[in-house]
Amino acid sequence: MARVTVEDCVLKIPNRFELVLVAGQRARDISAGSALTVDRDNDKNPVVSLREIADGTVDIPNLKEAVIQGLQKHVEIDEPEEDDFDAMGLDRDLMPGVVVAEDDDTLEADGLTIHDGADSDLDLPEEAGQDADEADEN
Repeated sequence: MARVTVEDCVLKIPNRFELVLVAGQRARDISAGSALTVDRDNDKNPVVSLREIADGTVDIPNLKEAVIQGLQKHVEIDEPEEDDFDAMGLDRDLMPGVVVAEDDDTLEADGLTIHDGADSDLDLPEEAGQDADEADEN
């Protein structure tokens, strides 16, 4: 990489470590098919990305956000507070994802009702049960 190109980029992104991350992200974007904002001039993607950053033709905050999103492994989901449930008039115990004991023989979790008895929702139809019994005999 040309020293002049890096020196021009440091004016836009003072931290050299951050510059490497942002330029690398832009080079990956170019490899993925993103449109170039400067002439290639037979340069490779990392040099083109540095030239784009130096010229200010790319959106640096969007590149920084793309770097962060690329490194995230776990995204936290904001769950409503207890007060929010009360304000909406909802019972937190009946929300999906919370196990609720409706009676001694029934549990509900994530919208799936499980019965412990002969009239269970999970019982197989008689034809399916017979097919399984026939398969076991063979």
